[in-house]
Amino acid sequence: MAGPDATAPLILTLALDPAAFARLDAERRAHFPPGRNLIPAHLTLFHHLPGAELPAVAARLAQVAAATPPLALRVAGLRFLGRGVAYEIESPPLRALRAGLAEAWRDWLTPQDRQGWRPHVTVQNKAAPDAARALFEEMRADFAPWAAVGEGLLLWHYRGGPWDAAGRFGFRPV
Repeated sequence: MAGPDATAPLILTLALDPAAFARLDAERRAHFPPGRNLIPAHLTLFHHLPGAELPAVAARLAQVAAATPPLALRVAGLRFLGRGVAYEIESPPLRALRAGLAEAWRDWLTPQDRQGWRPHVTVQNKAAPDAARALFEEMRADFAPWAAVGEGLLLWHYRGGPWDAAGRFGFRPV
């Protein structure tokens, strides 16, 4: 993309299977403060990649996705965020995929993307602490782990508001 948006940062998320996405997004819409919920439920792999490197980022993602089968995910628990709640996600193959991308992009990574990565999907944030604690306790009382599938990678432009799609890279069929 040419013009001032060419350098807008890129965000990389995991594409979830339709049933898991629908469940998580419905919970996000139900529990996120409405005026602050600008984006759908997501599992972020990288928060800030250089927008000026979009062609190189897209080429790497196409290559990786073509070689990657769908990823088994385990929605393993809940995390209290202080002002929100997230589902913790376990997946050794997802961790390996992200580590490989982090190594390839190490010179581009911000401090946030260099630090330890704990995969999660936030369903509430920016709420009053007492409301967040109440939701966490309510969700924890009924929680049972469940399975989901990572089906690909989603690349987004971040321009200060809702994210704009920049690419979808589906994993190879099995």
